[in-house]
Amino acid sequence: MRVALITESFLPTVSGVTTSVCKVLEHLSRTGHDAMVIAPAGAPAEYAGFPVHGVPAARYRQFPVGMPSPQVHRLLADFAPDVLHAASPFLLGAQGIAAANRQDVPSVAVFQTDVAGYARRNRLGPAAQSVWRFVKWVHEGADLTLAPSSASMADLRRIGLRRLAHWTRGVDLVGYHPNRRSDPEASALRSRLAPNGEVVVGYVGRLAPEKQVERFRALRGLPGIRLALVGDGPSRPALERELAGMPVTWLGRLDGADLARAYASFDLFLHAGTEETFGQTLQEAHAAGLPVVAPRAGGPIDLVSHGENGFLFIPDDERDLRRCVARLVLDPALRRRMGEAGRRSVLGRSWENVCGALLAHYEQVVDERAAVRAMVAVPLSMQR
Repeated sequence: MRVALITESFLPTVSGVTTSVCKVLEHLSRTGHDAMVIAPAGAPAEYAGFPVHGVPAARYRQFPVGMPSPQVHRLLADFAPDVLHAASPFLLGAQGIAAANRQDVPSVAVFQTDVAGYARRNRLGPAAQSVWRFVKWVHEGADLTLAPSSASMADLRRIGLRRLAHWTRGVDLVGYHPNRRSDPEASALRSRLAPNGEVVVGYVGRLAPEKQVERFRALRGLPGIRLALVGDGPSRPALERELAGMPVTWLGRLDGADLARAYASFDLFLHAGTEETFGQTLQEAHAAGLPVVAPRAGGPIDLVSHGENGFLFIPDDERDLRRCVARLVLDPALRRRMGEAGRRSVLGRSWENVCGALLAHYEQVVDERAAVRAMVAVPLSMQR
């Protein structure tokens, strides 16, 4: 199969969209398919052996945003894909979907943005409806929209989209593993984070407004804990002020083995943001054998079974957040049980399995488009 991927985010920018696209490309390479990528300018020239074509981009909040370009139609026509994969389509993705339709190429659009949360946080008010109308317009052009969670499926149904399917995200079950806690480097990091045997409450993600990391302030004065924050972003200066005086270690942006060691040094994982369409870092924490505390909102609802592999706190209730964390801090046996349950909950979500499901969605839209072509062709043949 020949797959064209058009993405609003790609390397060197690190995001959930970028990670998913990279994993899909790696899987396509391993399984003998052909692919090419259209991404904002500044991306590497190739990935997983496939060409990456950069198009003009503007900067927004430290990220390059791909702009519509005449190159898109030409690149698709030259590559002649069997299917277009639009990753979190916005301006660039919308153009890609439109170009694919003009070339009679079926498309799959992957929804990965919490529009409702973005509208609330930026106080868009009535303008939020315009944002949703734009989302609907973009995704109605695709043959199929893939949503990562039940919450995002409900949002998309609410605006009238019907061609929907659920597609989760994969997780590295080997890189993130409970056994890593015994690695010497992970043990050394843990000793640095908690020199007196404190319980390490960890976070991994961007330090940006939508992640709401400032809510970690609810843990101020909770005895026997240390906070370890992995990530960087525009909110870091404000967060340093908000969390001043708390036992925080700022680990910066990590990836690969360094990130795996960070997870292995945590005792529990806390995510405070209410705007996640999925919550990839929650999956990674579960794979590492950690209990997870997250809000009962968006993607975490599907990932955290309250009382089994973690706790879901009442959104926007920092007292409830504190209560959930405190229960785990005080009960090592509960942390172990929930961590084991978390690991079990993700065992079927290897990237191999998840990307295999994605290929099935590709095949579905290709077959459906072929069936439509055949139906249109019948009356013409009968007229001859």
